[in-house]
Amino acid sequence: MITTTISDFRKDIKDYLNKVTENFETLIINRGKNSGVVVISLEEYNSLMTTQHEMSSSKNKARLDAAIEKFKKGDSFSKNLVD
Repeated sequence: MITTTISDFRKDIKDYLNKVTENFETLIINRGKNSGVVVISLEEYNSLMTTQHEMSSSKNKARLDAAIEKFKKGDSFSKNLVD
């Protein structure tokens, strides 16, 4: 996680955004005592939204939890994908 002020962000905006997108860093831009902005990559945002969607349904959550338990117990299999 990287933190900066809005002034420093303005000076080096390209560098900060490159760090966020290339290194999957989270950037916090402080804007005062109790105010700020969080910048994340589009890929990270999409991942968070997918997780939120999957966990929003109790049926989906139960299905995912069951799959994780099966995997932990070694009760899983693999398949080759057809190109």
